[in-house]
This record gives sequence, structure tokens and C-alpha cells, in this order.
Amino acid sequence: MSSSAPIDPQARIAELRNLLNEYNYRYYVLSEPSIPDQTFDDLMKELETLEQAHPEYLAPDSPTQRVGADRTEGFSRRAHRVPMLSLANTYNYGEVSEFYRRVLQDLGREDVDVMAELKFDGLSISLIYENGVLTDAVTRGDGTMGDVVTSNVRTIRSIPLRLRGADFPSYLEVRGEVLLPFAEFERINAEREERDEPPFANPRNAASGTLKQLDPKVAAERRLDAYFYHVPADEGLPSTHSERLAALRRWGFKVSDAIRLCHTRQEVFDFLDEWEQKRAHLPVATDGVVLKVNDMASQKQLGFTAKTPRWAIAYKYQAERARTRLLSVDFQVGRTGAVTPVGNFEPVLLSGTLVKRASLHNADFISEMDLHQGDYVYVEKGGEIIPKVVAVDTRFRSSDALPIVFVTHCPSCGTPLVHTEGEAAYYCPNSTDCAPRQQGIVEHFCSRKAANINIGPETIDLLFRHGLLHRIDDLYKLRTEQLVRLPGIRERAAERLLESIEESRHRPFAKILFGLGIRFVGETVAQSLADEFGSMEALANADAMRLIQTPDIGEKIAGSVVDYFAQEANRRLIASLAELGLNLKQESKASSDQQTQSPIAGKTIVISGKFAHHSREEYKALIEQLGAKNASGISGKTDFVLSGDDMGPSKRQKAEQLGVKLMSEEEFLSLITTAADDAAPADMPSVPEETSGSDANIIPTNLFDWD
Repeated sequence: MSSSAPIDPQARIAELRNLLNEYNYRYYVLSEPSIPDQTFDDLMKELETLEQAHPEYLAPDSPTQRVGADRTEGFSRRAHRVPMLSLANTYNYGEVSEFYRRVLQDLGREDVDVMAELKFDGLSISLIYENGVLTDAVTRGDGTMGDVVTSNVRTIRSIPLRLRGADFPSYLEVRGEVLLPFAEFERINAEREERDEPPFANPRNAASGTLKQLDPKVAAERRLDAYFYHVPADEGLPSTHSERLAALRRWGFKVSDAIRLCHTRQEVFDFLDEWEQKRAHLPVATDGVVLKVNDMASQKQLGFTAKTPRWAIAYKYQAERARTRLLSVDFQVGRTGAVTPVGNFEPVLLSGTLVKRASLHNADFISEMDLHQGDYVYVEKGGEIIPKVVAVDTRFRSSDALPIVFVTHCPSCGTPLVHTEGEAAYYCPNSTDCAPRQQGIVEHFCSRKAANINIGPETIDLLFRHGLLHRIDDLYKLRTEQLVRLPGIRERAAERLLESIEESRHRPFAKILFGLGIRFVGETVAQSLADEFGSMEALANADAMRLIQTPDIGEKIAGSVVDYFAQEANRRLIASLAELGLNLKQESKASSDQQTQSPIAGKTIVISGKFAHHSREEYKALIEQLGAKNASGISGKTDFVLSGDDMGPSKRQKAEQLGVKLMSEEEFLSLITTAADDAAPADMPSVPEETSGSDANIIPTNLFDWD
């Protein structure tokens, strides 16, 4: 008798991983399934069993890790080695010809090869592979820094956890687009409507929300897809963009077949013509075509503007329009109390998705459009994302059709609406007991610029529907045992949420003040009020005359602040937040060293325009950290304007009239960097020596953490 040799678990695990990765690649990338689903599931179950029995062999690139354990990076931030810039947009063939002409002129050539690729309408993502294994996935963010969403990206089966072949570099960054296919979008929305949950507005929003889920299992259930189209580095890579796309295919990435290497301008136009109609039959959303100079050396020669590459441009297709019937109008209440009418239509296919609803904006819009019940309307997608009503076809209006009448009372709480002369919106004044208002206020409070709590609108809606949230302070009373009873929330996700809520107790007073959602109190105004009054108590007791004496505060803002604190429910909320340990006092300004050594300490600075190296929010934080003050408007007290691209003409004109200096981004960075170099202690972090090229002037904000 013969007995079979014992199975080597390590060898069998390696074999199963190779098999499953190959089957995944064939199914999700090549769309060529090679084995029955049941066989695949059996192999996956065998691998899971072996890994559970031998945890010493568990690896992050195993197919079993796609569904994710109850873990997440908590959406930490990571800087991009090379900024993820936007593309300049063009909308007609004349502008495409001008791009072609400028490229030829700048290169000093008579012809150039251009790669034409469909422009996907999803969420930009950057993947990092080290020795062929996926280690990080980072969203675009502000172009300089993004959120780390690796656990959720691992669930996307068209993304390789381990690269194929052997000719890839040891460190590889690949950029692409995460999308939700139309079929999945419709399936998910149908399920959400069955559960009486609000549907997603469009596939892009759904994809973005999915990547921000705390529980990777939710991301896995939504079956995202991804296409890849760019490798930003040069070392050890092919010298043309077309060859790099071919390399990405070899390494296991999903690259669109809707690409063409064009040798003439006419070939580009032919591609644009062809795909204007054909793209409607694709399984994912597209909104245009990206044109890229193919030769990498030529790309390098052409370089960049402050915010876009000179070697690429995006051609945007005209918005698709369709006619449908208006069935009814709902009236929704936002966090400020503004009531927005939303039209419900007979479903119509538009840019690949079924459109059933669109905002009707306000009472003035309904009146100007002369909307009647049962009207046939024309709907198109602005930017191919948000559907909007653009016209009414009155030829088919019934003779007895009644006009749409704007509501006079809040559709949620029944409070009579108020309307301020000169404003388009009608408002529900019941800020304390109107449920939709409170839910919107909680969403605003949790946003990154306010309390910065890692929770999305879906989870907030879930907590409201189950009675665990009614207003802001209820966030700080949540417990793990309550959260884990809710659908889709597992223990680790609940713990992460509670950790984030706990961290928010220490947010600066100005951020908490902004998060309260007081009407007309934006970020800059909140900071001014915090600087002026120093505490929530002092601010709550200030009258309108005292408030108006504060820079940037006019009668409208002062009246809104006074009205907010005059309401007993709001005072009870503030008292509750104080008892719960939130920071309701202004932190003392950084002391002596930072204040005296900072070249901008005590100055008033206005930020205007767009910037290449940091976001406006990062510059605002840096300015405050260095002892200066952010102001929203230019006045005689303004010391200088930090001026970026596309600075508003009215601000530029006012600065010139008042003789206020306009300081460029480069001048500002040079000013504060020189001061930091002169004043920094020996252990202060500095710009890495290897930083070069387009990253050379990107200064990490912690460079100025002098204390």
C-alpha cells in the first residue's frame, strides 16, 4: 500500500495564492473567466483554512486579504512624492488645435505623437508598490497630500496586490481612477431605497464615499473597479507614455482599450468624434478625452505651469441632454434651514446613469421656469456629474396643469418659513428641533475643517435613524456596544470612530466654533472671533455693537451670532460641550521664540487665488502658527496679500488702490523658510536633501513647529 505524501502547508499556500491571483486577473482585468465560480470559491476557502491554521505564513498580498479584516488606516495623510496636478480643460476643437500649435512651437518641431485616452469620471488614486507588492494607496486629496485608503483599495479585485512578471522597478508609483460601474451603482441604489436610505447622486460620489468607509467589508461589497494611466517617475521606465501603458498591462494593471497613439491633429479629431457616441455604451462613466504628448523627454521639456502640465490637456464633451417628465417635487431642509425643492422625474438614461431626481434650486428658479405639475423638462448633467433642469417643453403641457407652488411651512417640523429680502432661499428658523437641520449641523461639525471626526454622511444618517444622534453633543455619548448593534459597523470600526471623536475634544476653539454651523460664520470669521474674544463664554455674552468692533465682522454676521446665542437650546448645547471636555477657549499664542523670530508675527494677511505647493487651508494654518492673522477682506490694516494664480480681480484692484503688497507663493515660502533656517533649533526637521525637481519647494508644514 502507498500513502500520499503530507502536504507542505507553506508550498500549498504559495500555490493557491498564485492560482487565485491568476484567476482574479483573468476575470477582473481581462474579462476572460477561466474556471467556474464554485471552483474559485473552493480554492479560496482552502487558502483561508490553511492561513488560519498557519498564521505565520499570512501575507498582505494574499487574495484572502482583499475582503479586509476589521481594520483601516484611519485615513492618515501622506504626501505625494510628485504632486497630483489637475489638467487644463478645453471644450472645442479650436482649443485642441491651439494646444497642438503651442506644443509644436515650444518643442521647435513640425510634428508630435499624442496619446488620446478616455477621461474617466471617478476618484483619482495613487498606488505604491515595493518589490512588486502593494503597500499604500493614497487619494489625490489637495494634490500635495492625500488620505491613505489601502485597506479599502485592497478590496478592488481589478487591482493587483502583487505585480505580474519580473521587469518592474523595486519602487513603483502608479496613478489611475477608481470607479463604480453603472450596473453596481444601480444595484446599490436599489438596495438603499429598499432600506429607506438616501440614494447616491452619481457613481463618482458613490466611489468616493466607498473609499472613505471605515469598514473595508463595505467597500468589498460595492465592487469598485479601477483603470490606470500614468507612472510619474522616470528611472528604469520606458521612454514613451504608450510603452509605459503596455508595461502596466504586463504587470497586471487594468488599462483601457479606448486609447490611440495619434500621429496627426486629424487623427486626434477622429478619436474625439468616434468616442463621443461610443462612450455611452461603456460600463463606467467618462466625461472627455485626455491628450498627452507621448515622448517622456518632450514632456519634461514642456514642463508645468503652477497647476497644470503643459504636455497634456483634457477635452470635455458637451453635456448630454434628455427629455423627461416631472412627476413631483420634494422640499428638503439643509443644515442652515434653507429649503431646496427637488424634482422627481420619470427615469431617463443620461451619460450612462438613470436620472430620477435633480435640484430645482429655489422659488425663483421655479417661477422663472414656470414649472407646472406633469411638465416635460430637459435635463442635462453639469460637468457630466450633477443633473440639472435646463428647459421646459411647454408644447405638451396639459391645459389643467397646476403651477408648482413653493411650500410656506417647513416640510419636516411644520414651522413657518422665513424669507429675507434680497435672498433667494426660504429658511426654516427652527434650528433646534428640526431633524434634517440637526443632521446637517452634525455632518458639518464632523468635517475636516471643524471637529475632524472620521465619520461620513451615511453613518451619521444611520445613527440618526436609530435614535443615537439628535444633536452634536450626542457624538460624545456614543459607546461601542451601541455602535456594533448597527448594520455595517463592526467592533474595530466602532473603536476607530470613538477614537476620532475623543481626539476632537482637543481641536482648537476656532475649529469647534466653526463647527457649530452658525449662519455666516465661516472658517476665517470663526478664527477672528476666537482671537478677539478668547472663549465661547465671552463670545456668547457679547452684544452686536461689541461684535461689530471685531475685524471682518459686519452687522449681518453680528446679528447672526447674537441670534444664535440668544436661543436657550444653543446655550444648553454649549454648556453640554463644556461639560464633555471640548476646547471652548482660545489657546495662548505660541511664545516668545516663535513670535519674535517669525517674520510675519503680528501681521494681517489675506490669501487669494490658487497655489502650487500647498492648499489654502495649509497656508492659513501656517500663518496662524507663525503668529499672524488671516483676514478675509483687504483693508488698510492688511499688511500683504499672499497671491496665487487666478486671484480675484476685485481683490487685486482693491489691493492696488490701497497700496497693499501682493506677495507671490515663492516669495512667501522664501521669507518664512529663511527665517526658519536662521531661528530653528538643531533638532528641527528640514527639507530632505534628496528632494528635487517639482518637489524642491514643497515645505512640510511641520518645518515650522518651533515649539
